[in-house]
Amino acid sequence: MHKNEEVRFVSSSLKIPLSHPHQLQRHSLFKTLTSQLAQNALNSLSQLTHSLNPHAHSDSLTRPSLLCFASLSLSSHSTSFHGDAVPKSPLLCSASLALTQPSAIVDSTQTKAGSASVSRHGEEERVLVSEVLVRNRDGEELERKDLENEALAALKACRANSALTVREVQEDVHRIIDSGYFCSCMPLAVDTRDGIRLMFQVEPNQEFHGLVCEGANVLPSKFIEDAFRDGYGKVVNIRRVDEVITSINRWYMERGLFGVVSGVEILSGGILRLQVAEAEVNNISIRFLDRKTGEPTKGKTKPETILRQLTTKKGQVYSMLQGKRDVDTVSTMGIMEDVSITPQPAGDTDKVDLVMNVVERPSGGFSAGGGISSGITSGPLSGLIGSFAYSHRNVFGRNQKFNISLERGQIDSIFRINYTDPWIEGDDKRTSRTIMVQNSRTPGTLVHGKRPDQSNDSSPIIGRVTAGIEFSRPIRPKWSGTVGLIFQHAGARDEKGNPIIKDGYGSPLTASGRTHDDMLLAKFESVYTGSGDHGSSMFVFNMEQGLPVLPEWLFFNRVNARVRKGVVFGPALLLLSLSGGHVVGNFSPHEAFAIGGTNSVRGYEEGAVGSGRSYAVSSGEISFPMLGPVEGVIFADYGTDFGSGPTVPGDPAGARLKPGSGYGYGFGIRVESPLGPLRLEYAFNDKHAKRFHFGVGHRN
Repeated sequence: MHKNEEVRFVSSSLKIPLSHPHQLQRHSLFKTLTSQLAQNALNSLSQLTHSLNPHAHSDSLTRPSLLCFASLSLSSHSTSFHGDAVPKSPLLCSASLALTQPSAIVDSTQTKAGSASVSRHGEEERVLVSEVLVRNRDGEELERKDLENEALAALKACRANSALTVREVQEDVHRIIDSGYFCSCMPLAVDTRDGIRLMFQVEPNQEFHGLVCEGANVLPSKFIEDAFRDGYGKVVNIRRVDEVITSINRWYMERGLFGVVSGVEILSGGILRLQVAEAEVNNISIRFLDRKTGEPTKGKTKPETILRQLTTKKGQVYSMLQGKRDVDTVSTMGIMEDVSITPQPAGDTDKVDLVMNVVERPSGGFSAGGGISSGITSGPLSGLIGSFAYSHRNVFGRNQKFNISLERGQIDSIFRINYTDPWIEGDDKRTSRTIMVQNSRTPGTLVHGKRPDQSNDSSPIIGRVTAGIEFSRPIRPKWSGTVGLIFQHAGARDEKGNPIIKDGYGSPLTASGRTHDDMLLAKFESVYTGSGDHGSSMFVFNMEQGLPVLPEWLFFNRVNARVRKGVVFGPALLLLSLSGGHVVGNFSPHEAFAIGGTNSVRGYEEGAVGSGRSYAVSSGEISFPMLGPVEGVIFADYGTDFGSGPTVPGDPAGARLKPGSGYGYGFGIRVESPLGPLRLEYAFNDKHAKRFHFGVGHRN
């Protein structure tokens, strides 16, 4: 059986040039990761085919020829980090076929019927194929039958005893290549006594025996090993490699990292080499912009004050998600009006320079406002407080805060000076320091208020002078801790301003028996906050220890804890909260735990349930949207002093006939406002009394 020299299907071999890795140009990685993945090009192969003639004739008879030109190009598709789906890796080929007439065509009178040619209308003639085989490059059977079956299974048009066009043959060549197991495929027609035999001469890929990955500094090695684990000892499948490359690029994309597979190569011995390009941060700089013009200007904040807030560091692979967190962190400093990060190419390298653009807020100024105190429950201006303050939020350009404020109400008054350094210089734990001095006058109605049956009973005014220092720092994500040392000088006065040591029922107002109590408090507090939203989980633990440095100073221990948990049910939110505390030792009676009121057990006046050494208050409420910013709420509260009211010096709760425990329930509305949520609630208590409650802000 000989090859027919006059009748042949011949096209160029379609070959995947895996020996040529993807090439990246200068700055291509930066351009890839800020807009789309780099365009990678592999070599195209093309060859000229020979004439197609279905029958043997004498040498004197010349037949028209059909030229077949095939080329295979491998190129990457544009891939964006911001797309909805991860595009395919550029390994799989696309092929194009062009059909042309030869330059010299013999007169049609010399052409006999049945010859294979292109018709005058440009339609392809078909050639009957009696047999279809898959062979290696030498025309011999493949050693592995499974690969032969893969190639045969990929064929769609080429079947035994079928009439084929050159285009259909070429399309099946593409399908064999697309199966992923072969790096080249050439169709060849051989004339036999039984008809034309069509052979696809294929070259299988090498067997996979090892992997080399270069440039992947943040990509976990286990991720790559797991991706190729099932392929060891098997013929490399380009489709499988394509899937792995897609998964690697997706891994970078999901984490916002500037990384991409930039090259693939099969080395001798079946070693697969992956080249990964990751854009490292070369430099980070701060650019101040004018609030009005947006042009660069000189800033008041020291650049190092901003830079130390960033978790992105030089030498790291740049992460867009980490960059967003850095922007949020700088914004929470409270001194910036706008913050953004712009990546830029770093010279002739594949690294990036980060420029943080910031617009500063005015650093200081005066303000005035108002509020409501829950301690005042009677009088024509009950609970109203006016305030005036001066603040500077960026002292010395280091984000240090200085604040002087005065709040004045019908009885209340608070004068406060605060100085806060949110991050002590030289500390790597983000420790903050606050120095505070405060002078306050608050009504003693919560513990020493009037009896329900006595309308003319006046309450003492509790005056406190406080000074202290506190240190706070993050302990772990969502956890923070505070320690401090606070001195307090506290005493009581009557409505005329005269010092008093007993209330109207003879109960003492101080623990020392003098007109004032002095105490030095060692404070510890730990706070857990979930997302920070009102419905998120929260836990607060607070402990204060009185240190008797001098004999007359108070010695006691006080602990207090609050926990909150939110559960979402469709559009509604169920919020459960529990708080409690206990005091051991000698403490001022006016410091007893007061139960009842807007932020405690609703349906009762402030402090009307009880006041004791111990307490617990639980609450459950369901809020649901109603109209725009308006929410509806249904609630129930319960509080108790665990019978500890009589253990408070002078038993002020018993003298005022406080029950010691009670519950309330009701409904209300909440409206979002610039001041925070405005709360209007109507509650019933277990004594069949009804009461309106109004508050600003969420319930503690």
